[in-house]
Amino acid sequence: MTILDPQFLNELDGHRPTVAPGLLSKQEKDAVIERSFLGLYRWYVSRSQKTRNWNPDTDFDWRSLRTDHSAKLNTIIEGFFAVEQYVPDYVLTLLRVIRQSHGRSHFHIRWGSEEEKHAELWENSLLFSRFRTPEWITEYKHTLREKAWELPWDNPLHMIFYTVIQERATQVNYLNTGLIATGKSDNPDFANETDPVLARAAQMIAVDEAAHYNFFLEGARLYLYYYPAQALDALYDVIKFFAMPAGNLIPDYDKFAEVVAQAGVYGPREHLRDVVDIALKTMDVTGRSALFKGIKRVRQVPHPDGTMHDTAVFDLLDYAGVASKVRKLFGRIADYEKLIGFDAIYPTQFVPSGLE
Repeated sequence: MTILDPQFLNELDGHRPTVAPGLLSKQEKDAVIERSFLGLYRWYVSRSQKTRNWNPDTDFDWRSLRTDHSAKLNTIIEGFFAVEQYVPDYVLTLLRVIRQSHGRSHFHIRWGSEEEKHAELWENSLLFSRFRTPEWITEYKHTLREKAWELPWDNPLHMIFYTVIQERATQVNYLNTGLIATGKSDNPDFANETDPVLARAAQMIAVDEAAHYNFFLEGARLYLYYYPAQALDALYDVIKFFAMPAGNLIPDYDKFAEVVAQAGVYGPREHLRDVVDIALKTMDVTGRSALFKGIKRVRQVPHPDGTMHDTAVFDLLDYAGVASKVRKLFGRIADYEKLIGFDAIYPTQFVPSGLE
């Protein structure tokens, strides 16, 4: 029997992989996520150009917009206009954080161009409603832009979950405003607010928000699949401390928030029922209560093989459901790449996380 030199054994041990067989390294995970974002971005642009290429000036009969809406509905329109005035900040601040990612940063530029149309749409709504004069609107824009919006979190992981919740919340706002404009609101204060032009505007913009929400949702699933513990931790933070953007910057925002809540457009009930609960379900997270209780139990513990494993993660997450949807995303990207020819040169390939 040969007795090996202890120094040689130590050297061999030093070269032993720190990642268990079948698991990806952080570098490998990040590379797969980045490729996925690039493929998703290319697919998104193609689809948006074909199905949502509308103009905020020419695609609406603004002359027919009603000029006798209630003060409450006009307050809602004015509030939407104010929130959208911070689009330059929404783009600039997050772009600095995600600029290293080709797919995610370029999508964010595309997102900004679509959000810019929303800003123009709500300005037209406010202008043609005659609720405010052109001079008042111009001065108000100057007032709004005296302060800049800042990111609630300065890292890509937290912000992917923030944008999931925020885009879903914005979509709910516009969908419920559309109900008012189509005469379908349950609130008697808005029984006589039917307006086909406003209804079409709210519907058009809600479709955009749904598309944005779905993009961010796919990105969130990637993180849940490849970084489940870290992703759940970030999601917990976002839900716990979430606030709609620019609320601390807009004058009389509390009045606007009170009106939209009383109107059933967006308030605490809608936020939990129609935003948070829906988003969690779609991300295959078990629910608010389980997330808030279970996240405290998620800790990394060492295994005999030297790797670190997360405890309690799969009590909070339907990991098989997430994995299935991630695989479908890669399939959609693959189908798109075949149309272009990317598949023959540089295909986006699914790589299992090793946790399934």
